[in-house]
Amino acid sequence: MEQIISQDLNLIQWLVLAFIQGITEYLPVSSSAHLILVSKVMQWPDQGLIMDIAAHGGSLLAVLWYFKEEVQKLFKGENWTLFNKLALASIPLALAGGLLAGQIEDKLRAPNIISTVIALSSLLFGLLLYLSDRKQKKAQLGNKVQKNEINLKQAITIGIAQILALIPGASRSGVTMTAAMAMGFNREKAARFSFLLAIPALLMTTSYGFLKVIQQPQDYNVLGVLVVFLVSFLASLISIKLFLKLIETIPMSFYLFYRVLLAVLVIWFVA
Repeated sequence: MEQIISQDLNLIQWLVLAFIQGITEYLPVSSSAHLILVSKVMQWPDQGLIMDIAAHGGSLLAVLWYFKEEVQKLFKGENWTLFNKLALASIPLALAGGLLAGQIEDKLRAPNIISTVIALSSLLFGLLLYLSDRKQKKAQLGNKVQKNEINLKQAITIGIAQILALIPGASRSGVTMTAAMAMGFNREKAARFSFLLAIPALLMTTSYGFLKVIQQPQDYNVLGVLVVFLVSFLASLISIKLFLKLIETIPMSFYLFYRVLLAVLVIWFVA
């Protein structure tokens, strides 16, 4: 009986965390902040690396599915310009992740400080997101020429900014959108490039996770992995569609206020 109850609790935990991961992965908020907050409030144990990989894998499939036309062109070699932009923009994150992953794990993700790091970065990067959006809007109102296409140099700049996503609570989509809008691109163009740039980023994340699993094999529940993958996929797909549909109607100040509230809750419940 106790084993059945334990399995039910695990399933609930997996479902909730997979849904949160999917919904928040592509929003300019911190998915790590949400995951740590919910786990702390519900007093759930760590869900395990295998489940993290499944959740990120679901988010990866969602962005591949949504941008399937662009992805098909990339695989067929019909859009080398976009391929080069995404590839070169991903190099800074790959290098920084390879060189700094251990230090970040030890210094920024240590149990005694991670909540403080998440709260502060949520506030800081939320403010930068808001300010970059205001700068872009002022340029547009000032009748300046609106930029239509992210060139290679700008893509690499966004890729360099993406390194900041290694900081817990920063939000990968948030920092990349911030960089793009700071250079004069509107929300939709910034978001679409950010989502496409998520493809190599999530590939690196899942590959890194698989490498750690190979080094330290773990037991896992096959059904649980499939459930987490599917829930994360559906939640991520819904998140992408809704965010791009409503991106021009919801002010960035909403995300700033939301991130402030999130930081307060993290400090209150976790610190």
